[in-house]
Amino acid sequence: MRVAKRTAEILKRLDEAYGVEDRCGLDYETDWQLLFATQLSAQCTDARVNVVTKDLFRKYKTVEDFAAADLHELEEDIKSTGFYHNKAKNLISSARDIVHRFGGRVPDNMDDLLTLAGVGRKTANVLLGHIHRVPGIVVDTHVKRISGRLGLTTETDPVKIEFDLYKKIPVENRIRYNFQLITLGREICTARSPGCSECFLNDICKWQK
Repeated sequence: MRVAKRTAEILKRLDEAYGVEDRCGLDYETDWQLLFATQLSAQCTDARVNVVTKDLFRKYKTVEDFAAADLHELEEDIKSTGFYHNKAKNLISSARDIVHRFGGRVPDNMDDLLTLAGVGRKTANVLLGHIHRVPGIVVDTHVKRISGRLGLTTETDPVKIEFDLYKKIPVENRIRYNFQLITLGREICTARSPGCSECFLNDICKWQK
């Protein structure tokens, strides 16, 4: 099967299995809530982040509240998400930048988002995709692993993977591609023991072939 045809078949099956909605695993109501939730999700499950932010966003109701937060108190509030020292510093720093540099509004472009503490291309693409409908590709551990196994990229660096996938994933598929591969990665194509025999992509996958 030719590369372009095989990629199209992969995307078709992902749509059939997981739907075409651009879903996000994090709970949020505003752009800044999604930004901070995504920062907290580093090395942490979405489920755990959602538990933490349920109370966190009741306590800190605005970006200004985060900007004025006490560091040690915020550390305790987010402790269960892991790496809480750095995360707390980054949340406060990025909140202060949003307030003082961006007039209280979360930036709506990649360049400005990347100037915020703790924000890389993954976090920026989550925000741009789900808030501003900019069709980026979010490269997390599942996208990195499964895209490689499927033969959609041979790159190992997340940024290189992102740009490699831009060449192959159509614009209309890009936002939902992340959620689809997260679901596939949790249910079937796990890191340690991929369930190839039960996978709906096994006949066109490059893994161990």
